[in-house]
Amino acid sequence: MKAVFLDYESLDKNDLDFTQLKTAFDELILYPSTTPEQVIERVQGADVIITNKVVIDAKTIEQSPQLKLILISATGTNNVDLEQAKSNGVVVCNCQGYGTSAVAQHTISLMLALSTSLLKYDHAVKQGQWSKSPIFCLLDFPIVELSGKTLGILGYGELGKAVAKLAEAFGMKILVGALPKRSSDQSRVAFAELLPQVDFLSLHCPLTDETKDLISTPQFDQMKDSAFLINCARGGIVNEQALADALKQGKIAGAATDVLSVEPPKEGNVLLAEDVPNLIITPHSAWGSVEARQRMVNQLYENAKAFKNGQVIRQVNG
Repeated sequence: MKAVFLDYESLDKNDLDFTQLKTAFDELILYPSTTPEQVIERVQGADVIITNKVVIDAKTIEQSPQLKLILISATGTNNVDLEQAKSNGVVVCNCQGYGTSAVAQHTISLMLALSTSLLKYDHAVKQGQWSKSPIFCLLDFPIVELSGKTLGILGYGELGKAVAKLAEAFGMKILVGALPKRSSDQSRVAFAELLPQVDFLSLHCPLTDETKDLISTPQFDQMKDSAFLINCARGGIVNEQALADALKQGKIAGAATDVLSVEPPKEGNVLLAEDVPNLIITPHSAWGSVEARQRMVNQLYENAKAFKNGQVIRQVNG
C-alpha cells in the first residue's frame, strides 16, 4: 500500500518515532504541511491518506479511485467527508483516547495555577516586588487550597473521569453535571443546580448545537463570585464575550482556557485583550505531550495494520 501523510508537522516536533508506522506501508510519503490547492495532486495514486487537519472533501475522494483508507491523526472527524467516503467504499479511522493523561494533567495544572495565583507571583517576583517586601515572603495575591473545594464536571467520559480521579487525590468533592435538556439522576446533578455549588467548573463535553454557548452570561450569574472556570474542551462551549465581561465584572474569580472559538486567533479575540483579569490562555496544547503524540502515531500504525489484515478498528464511517 502507498500512503501519504499530508500534515505530519502538526503532530511531530522532531521528537516522535515513525519507524513502526512506515512498516505498515510499502511506501509512506511525509509532507510537513499541505495547502488545499495541493491536496488532490498529492493523494493521486495513494491507497491511504493520513491527515490531521487537512480537509479531505467529497471532490478529493471522488478523484482518488485508488483510495481505500483514510487515517485521521486526531479524534475529531469534521475535516473528512464521512458519507462520501462510505459511498466510495473508503474506510475512515481515527485515533482515540491518546491524550487522556495529558489533558487531565493540564486541567489540574490550570486549576493549580489559578488557585495559587502562580502566574501573578511569578510576574511579581520578576518585577522586583519580592525584593521590596518588608518580610520574608510575598502574599499579595489570594491563595486557596483545592482540598475541600467542589469541582463540577460537565462531560463525564474518559477525560472527565480522569480529571475527577486526579482531583479526588487533592481532596476535592466531585459533582458530575447533567447537560441541559438531559435527565439528571442520583449520579448527575441538574445543570442549573450544579452551577451555584461549584468552586471549580471543568468542561470536557464536545462542541455540538446543544453545547454551543453553554456557558454564557446567565450561567456566570448563577456561579459563585469565588468560582473558577476551566475549559479544556472546545472554545465555542463558552461565550467568549460573556467570559470577558464576567471576569471584568468580578462575577467569577478567574478562568483558564486551552481553547478558543477560532484557532489560531489570527484575527484577534476578545479574550486576548490586556484588560481581561485573571485569565490564563494556553494554545490548545493540553493534548500535546510527547507521550500522547507518540500514542497517536502508534494508533495510526494499529489502524493501518488492522485494515491490511482485514480487521478494521476505530472506524468512524461504518
